[in-house]
Amino acid sequence: MLKNLFVYSNILETIGNTPMVELQKLDTGLCRLFVKLENQNPGGSIKDRIALSMINEAELSGKLKPGGTIIEATAGNTGIGLALVALMKGYKIMLVIPDKMSQEKINLLRAMGAEVILTRSDVNKGHPEYYQDMAERISNETPDAFYINQFGNPANPLAHETTTGPEIFKQLDGKIDAVVCGIGSSGTLTGLTHYFQKVKPDVEMVVADPQGSVIKDFVTKGSFGGAGSWFVEGIGEDFIPPIADFSLTKKAYTISDEESFIIARKILREEGILAGSSSGTLIAAAIKYCLEQQRPKNVVTFVCDSGNKYLTKMFNDFWMRDNGFSKHNHNDNLNDIVTRRFSDNEVVYLKPDDLIKNAYQKMKLYDISQLPVVERTSVVGIIDESDLLEALISKADPFCSQVKNFMATNLVTLSSNDKLSDVINILSSGMVPIIVDKGQFIGLITKIDLINFLNKK
Repeated sequence: MLKNLFVYSNILETIGNTPMVELQKLDTGLCRLFVKLENQNPGGSIKDRIALSMINEAELSGKLKPGGTIIEATAGNTGIGLALVALMKGYKIMLVIPDKMSQEKINLLRAMGAEVILTRSDVNKGHPEYYQDMAERISNETPDAFYINQFGNPANPLAHETTTGPEIFKQLDGKIDAVVCGIGSSGTLTGLTHYFQKVKPDVEMVVADPQGSVIKDFVTKGSFGGAGSWFVEGIGEDFIPPIADFSLTKKAYTISDEESFIIARKILREEGILAGSSSGTLIAAAIKYCLEQQRPKNVVTFVCDSGNKYLTKMFNDFWMRDNGFSKHNHNDNLNDIVTRRFSDNEVVYLKPDDLIKNAYQKMKLYDISQLPVVERTSVVGIIDESDLLEALISKADPFCSQVKNFMATNLVTLSSNDKLSDVINILSSGMVPIIVDKGQFIGLITKIDLINFLNKK
């Protein structure tokens, strides 16, 4: 066997020993803020550590046998870690995932060979479609299955007690004053608590919690009410995980979705770190903690996973705008409903002389069913899927035909000062309102634009 410190025999050996980076461009007051780049694990998240630990422990205990099936409830990243380990060790895997999780995570899991079962994200523990209850039920019904149960599995925090904690201690030469964690399964917080109780019990554990989660109330009040909802993925809970250990936890912060997303995007722009949504929550809480300190401290938090799993969400300007996390200037007219504006180069469009082939390619690429046809700054037509179908049926070589020969020209235009009821009537008739001001094309208003606008109001 090749013996080289820089060559590994398989991908699982690369889990852990992730880099530590000091953030230099944020205001952290008297403190220094460090992030441990768990997005550098092979599965792209901190959950690779617990996946390997829990599967190894299940094998050692005899609960997981060759040819068996691994079953777990996951927000995505634990599933990716488990799928990676299962792939390398030859196990089948079934994962139950709430339906609010990013499509990138789901696509990746399926590409790795995992069976993905999507369930509702709007129900709580005890409901038959709650993701953890469903996973446990499926495991009971599946022969040779092992239910991982990260929320109650002691091998989860053990991974952080034996790997993450010692790495942090070594990387900062023991000079650690506080660690900021999020709570999903609570494995990171609990494992690090167990480690620092042994080597440096004066380390303060700090919790970063999404707005809507119950963890912050539990930490600060010892009790909690009903949970709300939040967009951040992978952290926040509607219950207290059985393995949670808050004995070193001194502080907890509630962080909104908007603040989490803005910080994560800022970290990419200013520090060059592509971090996921929960990392934005952690870093936002860490900044708050740092700014409250009256003496210098070394504070550590995590880039829990990679932002490449959220490119269609948090790093998509349109998704941010559609969900109210970023805004155009407010005009108090129909322009406020237009989410993609021609003047800002946000509208996907065609020119009259473009080919039908171009229309088909753009519809597929951008997953849209209709395109405005623009000449200079004026809309001269609309082409949709029915027009493409007509071209395919009626022409021998339709893709070489020009768009202007098939586009609809009976357009319905509104000015920005027209009424909302006009928009509703046009959409109800099956047409698309085109907003035009002083002859200049502003943008289209689609049904989803109107839904988003009304929802925000």
